[in-house]
Amino acid sequence: MAIKDINNKSVEELNQHLLDLRKEQFNLRMQKGTGQLSQPHQLRRVRRDIARTKFVLGGKK
Repeated sequence: MAIKDINNKSVEELNQHLLDLRKEQFNLRMQKGTGQLSQPHQLRRVRRDIARTKFVLGGKK
């Protein structure tokens, strides 16, 4: 998700988005562990989206 889209969200929406990203990251890690992950670049994308969301949350608090 682009930083512009993240900036337009409220703190409550950002917290929910962060929770969803964490769940997605967990699922991807489990797939990697069992050898079922077909697109390993997804892990990197989710990790960076989490960092972007945390950055914006820190600025809004």
